[in-house]
Amino acid sequence: IPELQDIFSDLRLSSPRLDVDIDRNRALAVGITPDQIANTLYDAYGNRRVTTIQTSSNQYDVILEVLPKDQQNPTALSDLYIRSAQGKMVPLQAVAQLKQTVAPLSVNHIGQLPAVNFQFNLKPGVSLSQATSLIDNAARQIGLPDTVSFSYTGTAAAFQSSLRGLGILLLIAVLVIYLVLGILYESFIHPITILSGLPAAGMGALLTLLLFGQDLNLYSFVGIILLIGIVKKNAIMMIDFALEAQRKEGKSPEEAIFEGCLKRFRPIMMTTMAALLGTLPIAFGTGAGGEARRPLGIAVVGGLVVSQVLTLYITPVIYIYLDKFTHRRKRRSAPAAIEVWPTEPSLVNQ
Repeated sequence: IPELQDIFSDLRLSSPRLDVDIDRNRALAVGITPDQIANTLYDAYGNRRVTTIQTSSNQYDVILEVLPKDQQNPTALSDLYIRSAQGKMVPLQAVAQLKQTVAPLSVNHIGQLPAVNFQFNLKPGVSLSQATSLIDNAARQIGLPDTVSFSYTGTAAAFQSSLRGLGILLLIAVLVIYLVLGILYESFIHPITILSGLPAAGMGALLTLLLFGQDLNLYSFVGIILLIGIVKKNAIMMIDFALEAQRKEGKSPEEAIFEGCLKRFRPIMMTTMAALLGTLPIAFGTGAGGEARRPLGIAVVGGLVVSQVLTLYITPVIYIYLDKFTHRRKRRSAPAAIEVWPTEPSLVNQ
Protein backbone atom coordinates (compact mmCIF):
# COMPACT_ATOMS: atom_id res chain seq x y z
CA ILE A 1 0.00 0.00 0.00
CA PRO A 2 1.96 3.05 -1.19
CA GLU A 3 -0.11 5.44 0.95
CA LEU A 4 1.50 4.03 4.11
CA GLN A 5 5.03 4.61 5.38
CA ASP A 6 7.24 3.73 8.37
CA ILE A 7 5.65 0.29 8.66
CA PHE A 8 6.89 -1.68 11.67
CA SER A 9 5.98 -5.14 12.93
CA ASP A 10 6.79 -6.81 16.25
CA LEU A 11 7.01 -10.24 14.58
CA ARG A 12 10.64 -11.43 14.73
CA LEU A 13 11.06 -14.95 13.34
CA SER A 14 14.58 -15.62 14.61
CA SER A 15 14.23 -18.31 17.29
CA PRO A 16 15.11 -21.84 16.06
CA ARG A 17 12.36 -24.39 16.38
CA LEU A 18 11.99 -28.09 15.62
CA ASP A 19 8.64 -29.28 14.31
CA VAL A 20 7.62 -32.91 14.87
CA ASP A 21 5.06 -33.86 12.22
CA ILE A 22 3.44 -37.17 13.18
CA ASP A 23 2.58 -39.60 10.40
CA ARG A 24 -0.63 -40.85 11.99
CA ASN A 25 -1.32 -43.62 9.47
CA ARG A 26 2.12 -45.16 9.89
CA ALA A 27 2.02 -44.74 13.67
CA LEU A 28 -1.32 -46.51 13.97
CA ALA A 29 -0.07 -49.22 11.65
CA VAL A 30 2.75 -50.14 14.07
CA GLY A 31 0.55 -49.74 17.16
CA ILE A 32 1.64 -46.27 18.39
CA THR A 33 -0.77 -43.50 19.29
CA PRO A 34 -0.06 -39.74 19.13
CA ASP A 35 -0.41 -39.60 22.93
CA GLN A 36 2.49 -42.02 23.30
CA ILE A 37 4.67 -39.81 21.09
CA ALA A 38 3.70 -36.72 23.11
CA ASN A 39 4.44 -38.47 26.40
CA THR A 40 7.82 -39.67 25.11
CA LEU A 41 8.80 -36.13 24.12
CA TYR A 42 7.60 -34.82 27.47
CA ASP A 43 9.65 -37.49 29.29
CA ALA A 44 12.74 -36.42 27.36
CA TYR A 45 12.40 -32.64 27.43
CA GLY A 46 9.53 -31.72 29.77
CA ASN A 47 11.24 -32.16 33.16
CA ARG A 48 8.71 -34.75 34.29
CA ARG A 49 8.76 -35.48 38.03
CA VAL A 50 8.57 -39.27 38.41
CA THR A 51 9.02 -39.68 42.15
CA THR A 52 10.25 -38.05 45.34
CA ILE A 53 13.09 -39.28 47.58
CA GLN A 54 12.37 -38.75 51.26
CA THR A 55 15.20 -38.35 53.78
CA SER A 56 15.21 -37.60 57.47
CA SER A 57 15.84 -33.90 56.92
CA ASN A 58 14.69 -33.15 53.36
CA GLN A 59 12.98 -34.45 50.23
CA TYR A 60 14.24 -34.50 46.66
CA ASP A 61 12.28 -34.57 43.40
CA VAL A 62 13.41 -37.08 40.78
CA ILE A 63 13.24 -35.45 37.31
CA LEU A 64 13.19 -37.57 34.14
CA GLU A 65 14.99 -36.03 31.15
CA VAL A 66 17.72 -36.66 28.59
CA LEU A 67 21.25 -35.48 29.15
CA PRO A 68 21.76 -31.70 28.91
CA LYS A 69 24.12 -32.12 25.93
CA ASP A 70 21.36 -33.99 24.05
CA GLN A 71 18.78 -31.31 24.85
CA GLN A 72 20.73 -28.81 22.73
CA ASN A 73 21.25 -31.18 19.80
CA PRO A 74 18.23 -31.68 17.47
CA THR A 75 19.71 -34.87 16.04
CA ALA A 76 19.33 -36.50 19.48
CA LEU A 77 15.65 -37.00 18.69
CA SER A 78 16.66 -39.88 16.42
CA ASP A 79 17.80 -41.79 19.53
CA LEU A 80 14.32 -41.73 21.06
CA TYR A 81 12.32 -44.97 20.88
CA ILE A 82 8.65 -45.63 21.58
CA ARG A 83 7.21 -48.96 22.74
CA SER A 84 4.44 -50.16 20.43
CA ALA A 85 1.37 -52.13 21.37
CA GLN A 86 3.19 -55.33 20.39
CA GLY A 87 6.02 -54.52 22.80
CA LYS A 88 8.55 -53.58 20.12
CA MET A 89 10.73 -50.47 20.32
CA VAL A 90 10.06 -48.18 17.33
CA PRO A 91 12.34 -45.17 16.63
CA LEU A 92 10.68 -41.77 16.61
CA GLN A 93 11.89 -41.02 13.09
CA ALA A 94 9.92 -44.04 11.81
CA VAL A 95 6.55 -42.46 12.72
CA ALA A 96 7.32 -38.73 12.54
CA GLN A 97 9.16 -36.24 10.36
CA LEU A 98 11.51 -33.73 11.96
CA LYS A 99 11.78 -30.28 10.39
CA GLN A 100 13.90 -27.37 11.57
CA THR A 101 12.14 -24.00 11.28
CA VAL A 102 12.17 -20.64 13.02
CA ALA A 103 9.69 -19.21 15.53
CA PRO A 104 9.03 -15.74 17.00
CA LEU A 105 11.14 -14.69 19.95
CA SER A 106 8.01 -13.65 21.82
CA VAL A 107 4.29 -14.10 21.16
CA ASN A 108 2.02 -11.16 21.92
CA HIS A 109 -1.60 -11.70 22.85
CA ILE A 110 -4.79 -9.68 22.51
CA GLY A 111 -7.18 -11.18 25.00
CA GLN A 112 -6.43 -14.88 24.85
CA LEU A 113 -5.43 -15.01 21.18
CA PRO A 114 -1.86 -14.74 19.83
CA ALA A 115 -1.47 -11.57 17.81
CA VAL A 116 1.01 -9.74 15.61
CA ASN A 117 1.00 -5.93 15.76
CA PHE A 118 1.68 -3.66 12.78
CA GLN A 119 2.34 0.04 13.13
CA PHE A 120 2.30 2.54 10.28
CA ASN A 121 2.32 6.24 9.53
CA LEU A 122 0.49 8.08 6.78
CA LYS A 123 2.04 9.87 3.87
CA PRO A 124 1.22 13.59 3.55
CA GLY A 125 -2.23 14.16 2.12
CA VAL A 126 -3.57 10.73 3.12
CA SER A 127 -6.36 10.58 5.71
CA LEU A 128 -6.78 7.86 8.29
CA SER A 129 -10.13 6.86 6.80
CA GLN A 130 -8.48 6.29 3.41
CA ALA A 131 -5.74 4.21 5.02
CA THR A 132 -8.17 1.96 6.89
CA SER A 133 -10.21 1.49 3.73
CA LEU A 134 -7.10 0.49 1.77
CA ILE A 135 -6.08 -1.95 4.50
CA ASP A 136 -9.55 -3.53 4.48
CA ASN A 137 -9.38 -3.96 0.70
CA ALA A 138 -5.91 -5.49 0.95
CA ALA A 139 -7.13 -7.97 3.57
CA ARG A 140 -9.99 -9.03 1.29
CA GLN A 141 -7.64 -9.43 -1.67
CA ILE A 142 -5.20 -11.53 0.36
CA GLY A 143 -8.03 -13.80 1.45
CA LEU A 144 -7.38 -14.41 5.14
CA PRO A 145 -8.33 -17.88 6.32
CA ASP A 146 -11.09 -18.40 8.87
CA THR A 147 -8.53 -18.98 11.62
CA VAL A 148 -6.96 -15.51 11.12
CA SER A 149 -8.69 -12.19 11.69
CA PHE A 150 -7.48 -8.62 12.07
CA SER A 151 -8.69 -5.56 13.92
CA TYR A 152 -7.48 -2.01 14.53
CA THR A 153 -5.94 -0.73 17.73
CA GLY A 154 -4.56 2.60 18.87
CA THR A 155 -5.41 5.68 16.83
CA ALA A 156 -7.12 3.72 14.04
CA ALA A 157 -9.42 1.98 16.53
CA ALA A 158 -10.23 5.27 18.25
CA PHE A 159 -11.00 6.82 14.87
CA GLN A 160 -13.39 4.03 13.89
CA SER A 161 -15.13 3.96 17.27
CA SER A 162 -15.56 7.75 17.23
CA LEU A 163 -17.20 7.75 13.80
CA ARG A 164 -19.30 4.64 14.39
CA GLY A 165 -21.99 6.41 16.42
CA LEU A 166 -21.77 9.94 15.03
CA GLY A 167 -24.50 9.41 12.44
CA ILE A 168 -26.87 8.12 15.12
CA LEU A 169 -25.86 11.03 17.36
CA LEU A 170 -26.76 13.53 14.62
CA LEU A 171 -30.10 11.81 14.02
CA ILE A 172 -30.92 11.84 17.73
CA ALA A 173 -30.01 15.53 17.99
CA VAL A 174 -32.36 16.44 15.14
CA LEU A 175 -35.12 14.24 16.58
CA VAL A 176 -34.83 15.81 20.04
CA ILE A 177 -34.94 19.32 18.56
CA TYR A 178 -38.01 18.36 16.52
CA LEU A 179 -39.81 17.05 19.61
CA VAL A 180 -38.95 20.14 21.66
CA LEU A 181 -40.13 22.47 18.90
CA GLY A 182 -43.28 20.40 18.42
CA ILE A 183 -44.12 20.77 22.12
CA LEU A 184 -43.29 24.49 22.02
CA TYR A 185 -45.49 25.31 18.99
CA GLU A 186 -48.03 22.51 19.58
CA SER A 187 -47.68 21.51 15.96
CA PHE A 188 -46.06 18.80 13.89
CA ILE A 189 -45.65 21.08 10.83
CA HIS A 190 -43.86 24.19 12.05
CA PRO A 191 -40.80 22.26 13.41
CA ILE A 192 -40.27 20.93 9.89
CA THR A 193 -40.22 24.52 8.62
CA ILE A 194 -37.66 25.49 11.25
CA LEU A 195 -35.44 22.51 10.48
CA SER A 196 -35.63 23.06 6.72
CA GLY A 197 -32.39 25.03 6.75
CA LEU A 198 -30.32 22.16 8.16
CA PRO A 199 -29.68 20.39 4.80
CA ALA A 200 -28.27 23.61 3.34
CA ALA A 201 -26.01 24.06 6.37
CA GLY A 202 -24.79 20.46 6.19
CA MET A 203 -24.06 20.69 2.46
CA GLY A 204 -22.25 23.99 2.98
CA ALA A 205 -20.07 22.46 5.70
CA LEU A 206 -19.20 19.40 3.60
CA LEU A 207 -18.45 21.43 0.47
CA THR A 208 -16.23 23.80 2.46
CA LEU A 209 -14.31 20.88 3.98
CA LEU A 210 -13.87 19.41 0.51
CA LEU A 211 -12.77 22.77 -0.90
CA PHE A 212 -10.06 23.23 1.73
CA GLY A 213 -8.97 19.58 1.66
CA GLN A 214 -10.02 18.79 5.24
CA ASP A 215 -11.24 15.45 6.54
CA LEU A 216 -14.62 14.68 8.04
CA ASN A 217 -13.25 13.77 11.44
CA LEU A 218 -14.53 14.08 14.98
CA TYR A 219 -13.86 17.85 15.16
CA SER A 220 -15.66 18.64 11.90
CA PHE A 221 -18.61 16.48 12.96
CA VAL A 222 -18.86 18.46 16.19
CA GLY A 223 -18.94 21.59 14.03
CA ILE A 224 -21.85 20.18 12.02
CA ILE A 225 -23.76 19.47 15.25
CA LEU A 226 -23.06 23.06 16.37
CA LEU A 227 -24.55 24.24 13.09
CA ILE A 228 -27.87 22.64 14.00
CA GLY A 229 -28.27 24.95 16.97
CA ILE A 230 -26.98 28.06 15.20
CA VAL A 231 -28.97 27.68 11.98
CA LYS A 232 -32.32 26.75 13.46
CA LYS A 233 -32.46 29.94 15.54
CA ASN A 234 -32.67 31.96 12.29
CA ALA A 235 -35.82 30.11 11.28
CA ILE A 236 -37.21 30.34 14.82
CA MET A 237 -36.96 34.15 14.72
CA MET A 238 -38.88 34.37 11.44
CA ILE A 239 -41.45 31.64 12.13
CA ASP A 240 -42.22 32.87 15.64
CA PHE A 241 -42.88 36.42 14.36
CA ALA A 242 -45.03 35.15 11.48
CA LEU A 243 -47.17 32.97 13.75
CA GLU A 244 -47.79 35.87 16.13
CA ALA A 245 -48.70 38.15 13.21
CA GLN A 246 -51.20 35.60 11.88
CA ARG A 247 -52.71 34.89 15.30
CA LYS A 248 -53.02 38.43 16.66
CA GLU A 249 -53.25 40.63 13.56
CA GLY A 250 -55.02 38.19 11.24
CA LYS A 251 -52.52 38.57 8.42
CA SER A 252 -52.16 36.11 5.59
CA PRO A 253 -49.21 33.69 5.64
CA GLU A 254 -47.49 35.61 2.80
CA GLU A 255 -47.78 38.93 4.57
CA ALA A 256 -46.81 37.52 7.96
CA ILE A 257 -43.63 35.74 6.81
CA PHE A 258 -42.62 38.69 4.61
CA GLU A 259 -42.90 41.07 7.53
CA GLY A 260 -41.07 38.56 9.73
CA CYS A 261 -38.15 38.47 7.28
CA LEU A 262 -37.93 42.25 7.28
CA LYS A 263 -38.27 42.74 11.03
CA ARG A 264 -35.93 39.88 12.04
CA PHE A 265 -33.30 40.41 9.34
CA ARG A 266 -31.03 42.56 11.52
CA PRO A 267 -31.01 40.27 14.63
CA ILE A 268 -30.46 37.26 12.37
CA MET A 269 -27.47 38.92 10.72
CA MET A 270 -26.09 40.11 14.07
CA THR A 271 -26.17 36.66 15.67
CA THR A 272 -24.85 34.98 12.53
CA MET A 273 -21.97 37.41 12.15
CA ALA A 274 -21.11 37.05 15.84
CA ALA A 275 -20.92 33.28 15.46
CA LEU A 276 -19.06 33.58 12.15
CA LEU A 277 -16.42 35.99 13.42
CA GLY A 278 -16.01 33.99 16.62
CA THR A 279 -15.29 30.84 14.60
CA LEU A 280 -12.82 32.39 12.15
CA PRO A 281 -9.79 32.04 14.51
CA ILE A 282 -10.57 28.34 14.81
CA ALA A 283 -10.91 28.06 11.03
CA PHE A 284 -7.50 29.69 10.53
CA GLY A 285 -5.98 27.22 12.99
CA THR A 286 -4.13 29.69 15.18
CA GLY A 287 -2.77 28.79 18.60
CA ALA A 288 -1.41 25.59 20.08
CA GLY A 289 -3.02 22.57 18.47
CA GLY A 290 -5.02 24.78 16.15
CA GLU A 291 -4.46 22.55 13.13
CA ALA A 292 -6.43 19.78 14.84
CA ARG A 293 -9.42 22.08 15.46
CA ARG A 294 -9.28 23.69 12.02
CA PRO A 295 -11.90 21.31 10.49
CA LEU A 296 -14.39 22.37 13.19
CA GLY A 297 -14.02 26.06 12.33
CA ILE A 298 -14.11 25.47 8.58
CA ALA A 299 -17.28 23.37 8.89
CA VAL A 300 -19.05 26.03 10.98
CA VAL A 301 -17.96 28.94 8.78
CA GLY A 302 -18.91 27.20 5.53
CA GLY A 303 -22.23 26.01 6.89
CA LEU A 304 -23.12 29.45 8.23
CA VAL A 305 -22.31 31.23 4.98
CA VAL A 306 -24.27 28.84 2.77
CA SER A 307 -27.22 28.49 5.14
CA GLN A 308 -27.44 32.25 5.69
CA VAL A 309 -27.76 32.85 1.97
CA LEU A 310 -30.28 30.07 1.37
CA THR A 311 -32.33 30.10 4.58
CA LEU A 312 -33.67 33.62 4.04
CA TYR A 313 -35.15 32.43 0.74
CA ILE A 314 -36.01 28.78 1.41
CA THR A 315 -37.62 29.00 4.85
CA PRO A 316 -40.37 31.55 3.90
CA VAL A 317 -41.37 29.49 0.87
CA ILE A 318 -41.56 26.27 2.90
CA TYR A 319 -43.54 28.10 5.57
CA ILE A 320 -46.16 29.27 3.07
CA TYR A 321 -46.56 25.85 1.45
CA LEU A 322 -46.77 23.98 4.76
CA ASP A 323 -49.28 26.54 6.09
CA LYS A 324 -51.47 25.95 3.05
CA PHE A 325 -51.10 22.20 3.54
CA THR A 326 -52.20 22.54 7.17
CA HIS A 327 -55.32 24.56 6.30
CA ARG A 328 -56.19 22.18 3.48
CA ARG A 329 -55.99 19.21 5.82
CA LYS A 330 -58.11 20.98 8.44
CA ARG A 331 -60.81 21.67 5.87
CA ARG A 332 -60.84 18.02 4.82
CA SER A 333 -61.06 16.78 8.39
CA ALA A 334 -63.81 19.28 9.38
CA PRO A 335 -67.33 17.68 9.67
CA ALA A 336 -69.69 18.45 6.78
CA ALA A 337 -72.76 20.63 7.49
CA ILE A 338 -76.13 18.79 7.23
CA GLU A 339 -79.10 20.75 5.85
CA VAL A 340 -82.66 19.49 6.39
CA TRP A 341 -85.39 20.70 4.01
CA PRO A 342 -89.13 20.20 4.69
CA THR A 343 -90.94 17.94 2.26
CA GLU A 344 -94.33 19.78 2.24
CA PRO A 345 -94.58 23.48 1.29
CA SER A 346 -97.66 23.85 3.48
CA LEU A 347 -95.58 23.26 6.60
CA VAL A 348 -93.29 26.06 5.60
CA ASN A 349 -96.18 28.52 5.23
CA GLN A 350 -97.60 27.56 8.60
